[in-house]
Amino acid sequence: MFDNTPVLGRSESALEATNKVLRNTYALLGLTMIPTVLGAFLGMSLNFSFAQQHPFIFAIGAIAVMYGLFAAINANRNSSFGVVLLLGLTFLLGLMLGPILQHALHLSNGAQIVGLAAAGTGIILFSLASFAATSKKDFSFMSKFLLIGIILLIVASLANIFLQIPAMALAISGVGVILFSGFILYDVSRIVNGGETNYIMATLSLYMSIYNLFTSLLQLLMGLMGSDD
Repeated sequence: MFDNTPVLGRSESALEATNKVLRNTYALLGLTMIPTVLGAFLGMSLNFSFAQQHPFIFAIGAIAVMYGLFAAINANRNSSFGVVLLLGLTFLLGLMLGPILQHALHLSNGAQIVGLAAAGTGIILFSLASFAATSKKDFSFMSKFLLIGIILLIVASLANIFLQIPAMALAISGVGVILFSGFILYDVSRIVNGGETNYIMATLSLYMSIYNLFTSLLQLLMGLMGSDD
């Protein structure tokens, strides 16, 4: 399904190479949705009592596992095993959607909120990816802002595990929607402008942006629209 040949072959133009990476990225991105959905369905049936009782430990452990998988995928970025590792990561991340989906679907309008979050994520992804691909504008200048933003967002999220301030949680979700929308623009721009020539790593970056955009949007909508009635 995917082409592992070097994207900068002698007979290929830069445009052809870029289009190949973009096609492979979108194809693999579509494939990652399958283990994500399967993991999410399984996650909704699991008991996450440990995560609820020890949220900080669970969060740190999850971050450690994810970054370990990120390193493994990067080390195998030029082999088909990298695709296997990526699909394994997306299944794990699907599982980790379990707690938030359980919470959302216990709300009286939970199914509507989940649907809106999914639709909103799709609309944002399509709009920003299309803009980046057609305009071919270089958004690499956003890299420092996005890096600082993600660090501050992680620190604030970990802090609010202890503080449990609803307004802060809402603000974190709102900032997350803006930040990860920016990451989508940046990720697609890097592919289009030749900054990322490996489709496995391109898919990983874009997938994480979409995943975090969805969770941020879902949390924001639950905070604004959630009803227990």
